[in-house]
Amino acid sequence: MKCFTPTLLTARVALAPLSFVTAEPPEIAVQMTQAKSFEPKTITIKTGDTVVWKNVSDMPHSVTDVPSLAATAQDAALPPNAKEFDSGLISPGKDYSHTFTVPGTYKYFCIPHEAVGMLGTVIVSK
Repeated sequence: MKCFTPTLLTARVALAPLSFVTAEPPEIAVQMTQAKSFEPKTITIKTGDTVVWKNVSDMPHSVTDVPSLAATAQDAALPPNAKEFDSGLISPGKDYSHTFTVPGTYKYFCIPHEAVGMLGTVIVSK
C-alpha cells in the first residue's frame, strides 16, 4: 500500500490531467468609414487568418479583389493561385469576412468608391 504525504498528494493532484480551452485567434478587423476609406489601409496577417471588414459608415461599401471589376488595373492584385473575392454591397452596420490561405499581397477596393481612393492592402505572410 502506498502512503502519500500531504505535499506529495497535492503535487499529484496538481499534475492531474487538465482540460485546456483553445482560444480563438484575435479578430483582425478593418473598418469601412464615412470618409470612404479602409482603416487601417494596410494590414499584415498570417496564412490562415480571417479578416473582418466592418461597415461603420451610413453608406454601402464593398470589399472587392476581382481584377476584372477594377476601374484601374493597379487597384486589384492577387498572389498566384489565390482566389478572387467580392463581398457585394455591405449595408451600414454589417460586416464581411474572408480567410486568406495563400501568402502574398492582395490589393482590394470598394466598387462604389474606388474612384475616390477607397483602396486597401492585405499582406499575408507564411
